[in-house]
Amino acid sequence: MLKIVHAFKTAFHDTRKNLLHTLLSILGIVIGVGALVSILSLIDGMEQYAHQQISRTTSLESISVSTNTTKRVDNVIVSIEDYPYFNYSKFSQLMDELPGECEGYIKYEESGFIQVNDSTDRGILLSAIGSTQHERVTQLSGVFISKEDLENKSPNILISKELAVALDEGRDMEDWLGKELVFKQDTFRIKGVVDVPSERLEIFAPITLITEEKLKNTPPSVMILAPTVEEVATLKEEILAHLKTEFGSRAENLRVITNEFRVEQANQGFLVFRIVMGLIVGISVLVGGIGVMNVLLISVTERTSEIGVRKAVGAKRRDIIIQFLSESLSVSFIGSFLGVILGVLFTLAAVPIIKHFTKMPFQAAYTVDTLLIISTVSILVGIVFGTYPAMKASKLDPVEAIRRE
Repeated sequence: MLKIVHAFKTAFHDTRKNLLHTLLSILGIVIGVGALVSILSLIDGMEQYAHQQISRTTSLESISVSTNTTKRVDNVIVSIEDYPYFNYSKFSQLMDELPGECEGYIKYEESGFIQVNDSTDRGILLSAIGSTQHERVTQLSGVFISKEDLENKSPNILISKELAVALDEGRDMEDWLGKELVFKQDTFRIKGVVDVPSERLEIFAPITLITEEKLKNTPPSVMILAPTVEEVATLKEEILAHLKTEFGSRAENLRVITNEFRVEQANQGFLVFRIVMGLIVGISVLVGGIGVMNVLLISVTERTSEIGVRKAVGAKRRDIIIQFLSESLSVSFIGSFLGVILGVLFTLAAVPIIKHFTKMPFQAAYTVDTLLIISTVSILVGIVFGTYPAMKASKLDPVEAIRRE
């Protein structure tokens, strides 16, 4: 260990003697590592931004269950005659078997026209729900649909703020409570007003008001939210087991989908991008490695007599190899260190430009993986391109080496 430490001290001392020559020779490493740091940090920043966008638009804890009403047979899409579907009863049975921490939603959608106080018909979307909460609405006034509403098939509904404004912009939200609304000749009573992340005109009604015929013709979708992302896989298996028990062989016509595949797809895309860009930038690192070899070969030539004297006084081939490999690694580390600084400075300058043109809250990300890659590149360059000069130096005959002086 002491020999190795001494070898590195000697190597750093020798590189300082011809620092300018060394820096010019390893310019390829500096540029290559700088480019590698810039590309990896920008790609990591893009990946983090993509994950944030996926998390905002899609819940990674969610598991959706939907019905296939058609299937492909011999490259032809045909209708399935006896497919399973959820109603409020089957949805409740599923939720009763799942862990209590899970949240679940069932939704059936139907469009049509409404009338309020004989006013002009307005096109709206009816969302029939089967739970006492909803994942995408915020209560503004009144109360939400209750379990009693579901079990008693009460004609109580919620309307969206957009619908309330469209019907009467000047009316206060509280004034809508208790008013009646006609949808496809059925009369409903407004129980509350909710805010939804959409500009559509919507009403929310108990799913128990929807006939079995309508539910079969347009099967509802079910959404289950796991407590954490880590529990999604286990919960999915429990859902599949329940569906198999409840529907038997017909369960194969139910799709159970998680959103993890979106993250996996993004990760795969960024991985391919990293590999391709890394191979391109690797050319600069290769050129830098050749520069390191050049520096060491010149050093071997200039220090031939020194090597001869060391071997004459008892230095072994291993000692000479360690000395020159240490020098190679030292040169490689210097180039990599300067390259990291260059790469960080470049990304600091590039990020504001990217923000200006894309108008996105984008940031470069410096991760542990990037540092590990740079460290690995430094060690590999030092060993690969320092081995030949080190072997050449170790094979010098001490008598011939001293005679050249």
